[in-house]
Amino acid sequence: MPGKKVAEISKDCVACGCCVKACPLDAVMVHRGKIAVVDSEKCVGCGKCAKECPACIVSIKQKEGEPDAKEALV
Repeated sequence: MPGKKVAEISKDCVACGCCVKACPLDAVMVHRGKIAVVDSEKCVGCGKCAKECPACIVSIKQKEGEPDAKEALV
């Protein structure tokens, strides 16, 4: 079984809210009107937020503490 993924938002975020609207699990929110943040407990790494980001600063990463797919096969 592959490791779990999670969205990661760069500090260059301008809080436009596109990622917030795209998230089907309400895992992304704008913090203090300045930057979007991800709740890693809710995020499943679907990538919808990354696809909607006009600045292309959202990426999908391996969740910390989770093995990646290669490690899971060993």
